[in-house]
Amino acid sequence: MFDYKGKVVAITGASSGLGKQMAEGYAQCGANLVLMARRVERLEASAKEWSEKYGIEVLPVACDVTSTDSINAAVAAADAKFGHVEVIVNCAGGEKGTGTPLVDFDKGDWEFTLNLDLTSVFEVTKVFTGYMKKNIEAGKQTYGRVINIASIYGLVGNTAIPTIAYHASKGAVVNFTRGAAAELAKCGITVNAICPGYFYTELTTETLDTEYFQNFAKQSVPMARYGQGGELNPAAVFLGAEESSYVTGQIIAVDGGYSCI
Repeated sequence: MFDYKGKVVAITGASSGLGKQMAEGYAQCGANLVLMARRVERLEASAKEWSEKYGIEVLPVACDVTSTDSINAAVAAADAKFGHVEVIVNCAGGEKGTGTPLVDFDKGDWEFTLNLDLTSVFEVTKVFTGYMKKNIEAGKQTYGRVINIASIYGLVGNTAIPTIAYHASKGAVVNFTRGAAAELAKCGITVNAICPGYFYTELTTETLDTEYFQNFAKQSVPMARYGQGGELNPAAVFLGAEESSYVTGQIIAVDGGYSCI
């Protein structure tokens, strides 16, 4: 099961963090990759490493997920290289205003976060599923998968740090996933979401290793620790695989039990 040879997986936000980790997880399963991010030099380095290490084809594409033209160009590049894309993973994102209380939150920071974390998911999903649908109808591929990376903060509130726009955008991604899944089910395309808990990445390690957050993890995460590199990959591999054909509209938390208490 979960043999991705001959399949193409496209990932936004693939230059670092969870996006890069998941991309390598797919590479280990034999998938060819379309790596998308603004920092193309990082994508090129990963492409060189993984193509040699795993014997796959990797296409690095400079892509700004807040630009429809950039997304369209990425799909055109993927089509020219591979002719099909079975999986799109929406992992790009960012936020402004973290740590600012709701009553003081700046509207500009709100709009920035929703545009990058929510509207981009709509835009990327729209373009890629349109491409997948045409390919399925033409017999160029047999199925399509959309995997949206939301967050545990899209499921619950938190007492660790104020981040209201992030909660709003990720909660919207969760229900966007359900709506898109219902609409695309008859097209042979599934849509699911993963809600990561606290994971170590190059951007979070310094914060998560503080005494405050270490104590917070011990008190709030049943496993009493943060997620390690690669622990998100199995969920992504499962949801993108041909074998997950009857799973759609589902929201899977990978959080060490954070959201179950």
